Amino acid sequence: MGSVRESVASFLKDYGLENKILCVGFSGGYDSMCLLHILHSFGCNLVAAHLNHNWRGAESLRDEENCRKFCDARGITFYSEILPPDTPHTETAARTARYEFFERVMRKFNSDCILTAHNADDNAETLLYRIIKGTGIDGLVSIAPKRDSFYRPLLKVRRYEIEDYCRENNLTPNIDSSNDDVSYNRNFLRHKVMPLLKMVNPDAIGALNSLSSLAGELCSALNTEKNYTTEEFLNLPVYFQGEIIKRLLVNRKIEYDREKIETLKDFVGKNRFSKSGAKCSLGKNIWFFVNCDYFDIVKTVEKISDEISISQEGEYSFGDYIFSIEKCQVLPEAFPPDSEYCAYVNFEKINYTLRTRREGDIIFPLGASGVQKLKKYLNEKKIPFYKKDSIPLLCEGKEILWAAGVGMSDKIKVAGNVSHVLKLIKKAG
Repeated sequence: MGSVRESVASFLKDYGLENKILCVGFSGGYDSMCLLHILHSFGCNLVAAHLNHNWRGAESLRDEENCRKFCDARGITFYSEILPPDTPHTETAARTARYEFFERVMRKFNSDCILTAHNADDNAETLLYRIIKGTGIDGLVSIAPKRDSFYRPLLKVRRYEIEDYCRENNLTPNIDSSNDDVSYNRNFLRHKVMPLLKMVNPDAIGALNSLSSLAGELCSALNTEKNYTTEEFLNLPVYFQGEIIKRLLVNRKIEYDREKIETLKDFVGKNRFSKSGAKCSLGKNIWFFVNCDYFDIVKTVEKISDEISISQEGEYSFGDYIFSIEKCQVLPEAFPPDSEYCAYVNFEKINYTLRTRREGDIIFPLGASGVQKLKKYLNEKKIPFYKKDSIPLLCEGKEILWAAGVGMSDKIKVAGNVSHVLKLIKKAG
């Protein structure tokens, strides 16, 4: 009994429901009576919402009256509605009517949450039903503990624990005779199929809930915006890899099939050690890119054709950027790393060119002992192919003095004095 109360208390705290107006779906059965009784014992601000489906005549009216008396005896606000007699007697129609009713209740009582009493057995039965009807990974998650404004505090509690709680607290729940009608799919699974499964595994309910929980973790990971590194990706299960590739394609609105997914998975593995990266075409100017650090779908960046003469201090427009060169007035506490679009340099003169890369460009890398081709330098810096043509370069002829956001030449390093500050800023919009 204690574990049921503890589960509900923990749920309220985890979801920040302790001081809210809690509308509780209250049929008066074991599950909802247990939940409402526990919430009342916690001193919660409650509204018991009862929907009379009007399917069982006098029995339905008796159940509604029992619910009203239960609430009146405890000072719990009670609200009920009766469905019109022409409502179809189907599980789907009943479910739709319930959720429409709950939405009305929330508006009426100025609440933003409905608590329902679904339990672990309900979750297992729902999962089993979806498996039989056919479902994917998302469907295996079954009943979520929270969906929009709906919360399920008893989802980790077994049905027998709820029944024990009701007996130990002398509660007399309603007994819905329709729950024994096996012409309804859920009742058939509960009364006919589940007992057979328990002959194979006595803890079939626990096993199904475990599967649902694992599926939830998988879907949660897949639905996050996490960018997996190449190494992280290759350490994942094969199925997981395929789902990540598929969702990457879907998010970029690129058509896919199983063959394309398998091809891209293999491409990641084959290029896991590439520093500068490898590309695989997915369409006009669209590529699947992989290097030793990450993988992504990218577009080829249009090469900036501008060539600007830098002959004095000031600001210069260059493509989507503003390049500035100013005298250094205050020394920084620490010099920015190569990856920053800011550099402190020592210039004796100002007579340079700002452009993008060309064939034959060279650089004297900071701290290196000799000259290096720019192509090799960018590869060693792990600059992907689709970014190389868009890097603003401050040049003197074919010699690169500063590759913005990448690094500088040893020739303009600060050796005692700082003469100027270089900055590159993206234009607004």
